[in-house]
Amino acid sequence: MAELTIAFVDLTGSVSVFETLGNDRATKAVTKLTQWIGSMGVENGGTVVKMLGDGVLMSFSNNRHAVDAMVLIQQEHAKRVMQWPDRLKLMMQIGMARGQVVVVDGDCFGDAVNVASRLSDLAGPEQIMATDTVIRKLGARHGVRSRSLGPMRIKGRVEPCEVFRVEWQPEMLSEFLTLPADLHALSPTKESVFGGFELTWLDTTHAFSLTDLPMKIGRVPEADFIVSDPRVSRMHASIDIRSGNYVLEDISSYGTWVRFGAGDNVIALRRQECLLHSDGEIAMGAPFTDFTTPTVKFKLVEANLSIGSGGIRK
Repeated sequence: MAELTIAFVDLTGSVSVFETLGNDRATKAVTKLTQWIGSMGVENGGTVVKMLGDGVLMSFSNNRHAVDAMVLIQQEHAKRVMQWPDRLKLMMQIGMARGQVVVVDGDCFGDAVNVASRLSDLAGPEQIMATDTVIRKLGARHGVRSRSLGPMRIKGRVEPCEVFRVEWQPEMLSEFLTLPADLHALSPTKESVFGGFELTWLDTTHAFSLTDLPMKIGRVPEADFIVSDPRVSRMHASIDIRSGNYVLEDISSYGTWVRFGAGDNVIALRRQECLLHSDGEIAMGAPFTDFTTPTVKFKLVEANLSIGSGGIRK
């Protein structure tokens, strides 16, 4: 047996993500995020015991490293998730406990494992809940802010234990999180858990993440992708995602035409929509037979986050 600090990180909000992205894309997004959580734990002295769907179980011999790792995970994720729309937000609820743990074939068993799991269930989104053994093990002048929630009865445990909520938000970050701001007011990020697509017109190429959706193509400056041609309506077409599929909707006066790859089949849209299932082109305001028509190329891109030393990188 070994005395370890156990941390259980569970994702919340996955139901909405699966409804929006579909099973395949949502599973990839959740997997990339749990891999990132695991890599952050390892970089701070922890061991990934196992991945549990949308959860990660980790162990730490050093208690301070465990607390620091969970605080850092919440802080870094909070900065990034601010740029995600509500329907795609995956938040984290964390439970922590310390005690004697039996390690068998890389798996962990013991009271601390059970308690950490239960506290993760009890914690709300963006919360870290820890037992008194975790907080007291930090020692006197540890600098970690926490608030006692009093004794709690944990399922499967005879005696209640005092539970603390770790206050992980630095003052500046707390103020930042409460500031009203739209997505465009925030600094852009090249990271994408979800993937996206690229639009190209003439010499202009713009990458859109799923966090930018829904987006609009049009002639006016208010459009997310501008095509300056008189045949293009002020707001000509919109792109969104439904059940994991990109959907292009024509909202123009003169229509939109879509073709995929090098195929000759053309889909004509007049206040209608179609799925963008692969790379192709969009003719706006006139069909492809008019060689002068403004034509936007679209390219679907996979998520570009990778896991490695230093956390997430492109």
